[in-house]
Amino acid sequence: MLQVRPIPAFSDNYIWLLTETDDTAVVVDPGDADPVLELLQQEGRTLTGVLVTHHHYDHIGGIPDLKAAFPDLQIYGPDDERLRSPAHVCREGDEIQPAGLSTRFQVLEIPGHTATHIAFLGDGKLFCGDTLFAAGCGRVFDGTFEQLAHSLERIAALPSDTLCYCAHEYTLANLGFAEWVEPDSPALAERMTHEIACRQRGEPTVPMQLDLELATNPFLRVREPTVMAAAVGFAGHPLNTGAEVFTALRRWKDERYD
Repeated sequence: MLQVRPIPAFSDNYIWLLTETDDTAVVVDPGDADPVLELLQQEGRTLTGVLVTHHHYDHIGGIPDLKAAFPDLQIYGPDDERLRSPAHVCREGDEIQPAGLSTRFQVLEIPGHTATHIAFLGDGKLFCGDTLFAAGCGRVFDGTFEQLAHSLERIAALPSDTLCYCAHEYTLANLGFAEWVEPDSPALAERMTHEIACRQRGEPTVPMQLDLELATNPFLRVREPTVMAAAVGFAGHPLNTGAEVFTALRRWKDERYD
């Protein structure tokens, strides 16, 4: 059975450790090699694979040192020349099975945060990088608002019990913005209480189950009347599509909250 654990990195990153055996491992988005190498040494594991969702340095910076330590390492990532190490190029609809795992992963292209962002879906688990966050979503860098809106719609259509493994601990800040959008939401109030308690105990707030995101994440709720009304209030004019509502929300968060 696939086991997933977080390896904290930097101030708020999570590198995900995937294991099925006692002696091998795969990691997702290793921005820093040191905590990965330390854990592998402690547990006597060989790193056999790396899954990369996008090219930002805090997701790929550790790959050269990991490759040096494990020369046979298989690296899977998007078709993007900005990746620092050779990769098995992954495109929409591909299925991959990294060495050391029996789990097969479907590749989803989910651009927006970056133009070439991908996700890996397997065993009911979605490794979504910086596209979807707990109660939020990534900023738009070299993708477009329309792309990111569509990518989030794709994620929202997955089975509601999908576990989403994002790459940052941004949950409490994201919930704060969500409460701006839906200040009277009981689901948000309950989630905020729960997540504050998790952080006070030193526990991560991710992964998050998709049904909870559908109930509390404004960027997945762009067709809910309360969210639409809040977005229109910020924009100051009618919004006619889900992508327009999403864009208003993302600009609102960028300009007034972050």
